[in-house]
Amino acid sequence: MDSHVFSPANAEHYATTMRRGIDVLTDHLASVEQPFSGRSVADVARTVDAVDLDQPVDVESALAELRDVYLDDAVWFHDAGYAAHLNCPVVVPALLAELFVSAVNSSLDTWDQSAGGTLIERRLVDWTTGRIGFADGADGVFTSGGTQSNLQALLMARGETFLRGHVDPGLAYNESLSRFRVFCSRDAHFSVQKSATILGLDADAVVPVDVDARHRMDPVALERALHDCLARGLVPMAVVATAGTTDLGAIDPLGPVADLCAEHGVWMHVDAAYGGGLLASRRRRHRLDGIERADSVTVDFHKTFFQPVSASAVLVRDAGALRHVTYHAEYLNPRTANLPNQVDKSMQTTRRFDALKLWMTLRTMGADAVGDGFDTVIDLAHAAADWVREQDDLLLRAEPELSTVVLRYQPGGVDDDHADELNPRIRQALWRDGRCVVAGTKVEGRSWLKLTLLNPATTLDDVVRVLERVRAAGDDLLEHDRQGVAS
Repeated sequence: MDSHVFSPANAEHYATTMRRGIDVLTDHLASVEQPFSGRSVADVARTVDAVDLDQPVDVESALAELRDVYLDDAVWFHDAGYAAHLNCPVVVPALLAELFVSAVNSSLDTWDQSAGGTLIERRLVDWTTGRIGFADGADGVFTSGGTQSNLQALLMARGETFLRGHVDPGLAYNESLSRFRVFCSRDAHFSVQKSATILGLDADAVVPVDVDARHRMDPVALERALHDCLARGLVPMAVVATAGTTDLGAIDPLGPVADLCAEHGVWMHVDAAYGGGLLASRRRRHRLDGIERADSVTVDFHKTFFQPVSASAVLVRDAGALRHVTYHAEYLNPRTANLPNQVDKSMQTTRRFDALKLWMTLRTMGADAVGDGFDTVIDLAHAAADWVREQDDLLLRAEPELSTVVLRYQPGGVDDDHADELNPRIRQALWRDGRCVVAGTKVEGRSWLKLTLLNPATTLDDVVRVLERVRAAGDDLLEHDRQGVAS
């Protein structure tokens, strides 16, 4: 055991092992020709299950085995053929930071486990709240991802709703909780509903609000929903505005939503897990105007800031709201210690120093480079949409709002129902082939394909090649269907 522990005595062993690992990774990276191998679950499972975990091997053997059990079948987000989910290629400075994050292994809960790491995270929280437009007194903490950030935001909203006196103090806690309602657009992320369930709210506590033609929350519908809530003796707990929906990238009208929240004294949360990258944009930052009026904001750096998973944050306009996650333990964060710590702000205790990745990125690349990267993929989405619009057999669902392109294969003579059945099969066929990976979704009950473009190195020619494969797979499946009917 001692010979494997990271320590001064094993520094050379560490360096040699890391260099060998980097060699294996970069050699494999050079050989990657498509985003996925195309192998089935059963085939991959046989390879993984064949490993005897009770029989250790030397590093060289383990690295060789790693190719078989992982690298050969990994999904490579840097490949131009990958255009499925909100997974970004990662920047090298962040990978450099990962070296220190893992080896030093700081735990970002208390000062005596992280020291300088605590202050680095706090500086980055201040940097992000400044970009949002929050004034002095704002705060926040890094989290594992947008789902946890949204959960913590709604936990704080629940606590503030109790404190603001919107609930009859004579009611039992559970009875009060059953009256709380959360409003979001019907295209909001599923984590809003999941968070409501975890927080003990009723099954119907999340109220979906109608959207406009661009799938943005309709403020008139929100106002109507708030009034209906109050008329029924219920309590508006929070409004979740989305700055970048998963499918269409829609950004809710933040200013009008903020007006309604202020009028009704309701917590406003902005889920900018996707659109948060606009905070660094030199051309499109205005699209987040109004975000500074939110009570809390979610930003996923591991999406549009090109960071490795995981790196998210929940930011609050008033640091006092973080008290709803603060608990004291004498062995961890005694009240008398008077030291800076992050566990008072976090739902987690042990927590990785993920902030260092963003720190190294900003220090070596700068925020403008990050924002330019996001702008580049948004430009690419618009160019891809223009190309789709010119095709006779591909339909564009909507003009891109951010970097997603929603479309479907539907040549003349193919009715809507057949297209609904055909497009998921196209996605499956592409996955089995492995040369490109696209996502699928449903919009207003119809099946669509989705390209999520987050690689600034991808060109329009690359995207067109993906779309041509969509067409080829569709043509093959359509011909198969027609032959089946004929027989």
